Amino acid sequence: MTDGRPRRVALAVTIAVLAALTGCERGASSGGGPSSTGPATSGCPAALSRAKAAVRQAERNRPAVNGPTSGPRAASGRSIVYVAQTMTNPGVAGAAKGVAEAAKAIGWKVRVIDGQGTPAGIQAAFGQAIALRPSGIVIGGFDPKLTAQQVAKANAEHLPLIGWHAVDSPGPSKDPELFSNITTRVQDVAKISADWIITHSHGTAGVVVFTDASIPFARTKSELIKKELATCPGLRLLSEENIPISDTSSRTPQEVSSLLSRFGDTWTHSVAINDVYFADAAPALRAARKKGAGAPYNIGAGDGDPSAFQRIDSRQFQAATVPEPFAQQGWQILDEFNRAFSGRPASGYVAPVHIATAVNSGGATTWDPPGYRAAYLKIWGR
Repeated sequence: MTDGRPRRVALAVTIAVLAALTGCERGASSGGGPSSTGPATSGCPAALSRAKAAVRQAERNRPAVNGPTSGPRAASGRSIVYVAQTMTNPGVAGAAKGVAEAAKAIGWKVRVIDGQGTPAGIQAAFGQAIALRPSGIVIGGFDPKLTAQQVAKANAEHLPLIGWHAVDSPGPSKDPELFSNITTRVQDVAKISADWIITHSHGTAGVVVFTDASIPFARTKSELIKKELATCPGLRLLSEENIPISDTSSRTPQEVSSLLSRFGDTWTHSVAINDVYFADAAPALRAARKKGAGAPYNIGAGDGDPSAFQRIDSRQFQAATVPEPFAQQGWQILDEFNRAFSGRPASGYVAPVHIATAVNSGGATTWDPPGYRAAYLKIWGR
């Protein structure tokens, strides 16, 4: 999420390596290329065993559950307006595309209004949406606090609002008042990202975390990532790099060069709150003659935009991502509106986390799990 100019925060937190641990043999690499070199035993046998099981489940291409199994039949003659934070954001645009596809399938009208990525633009777009008097409005990828007056007006008019990455947690929200918010759980995304590093490194990584502390959601995600990494005493958190997402293109190459100078080959893995950091890290890693399929092995803890899949599939400085199922979430948004129109509660469905690597992506440029379209059409009677 698509997660001021705070200063870069560098942590030099060294977690004591457990000595003389035995009985945990090196296993196969978990996607994204060969595992990093290191001692033959893990620094955290129990944590490694647990992480391996979680990663194995998340790498499956067919989740056991892929959407709600029951709900009301489709209401007729409805119209939806999708207010987008900015359509240049791949996640926002991907969810909007899913909404449009689902609207065609259910027989509703949908209109997208682009907020152009600025507070003034988003406020104007939301005001325009209310003026159109639709059946419901989607808050697409921005904080509802930016549009508090418009949200209050929509609530007063009993106009259902559904968020996509609008607040931290999935499901209904009381403040702001949203019928539901569609997103994966930040706790799950953070945990599985750290578990992938534990698994891929066999519990012996030197890790750099990239975050944007100016965004509360992103800051929470990176704190949760660090908490899970700390369950493996064999890992070392080398540094936490605080780079605002708006500054990634200008600051990330410089910071990556500095990290390489400071840590050298002890920097084996990275995790970022958004894939965009690795797009901007690649030139500096390439200039340092690092191999695209080698260390540092990088995982994006969020989004999974097409460029991230391209880097992963071509093994160019990104080994994995934890993608959002944008199209599926677009269909879920329409289903949640249908429940609101029918006087039913929100579905409560939250998509499970997935890890995409070069091994399991199949050349795709987005994570689009199977089966949900047919399931929703069956529920809607279409």
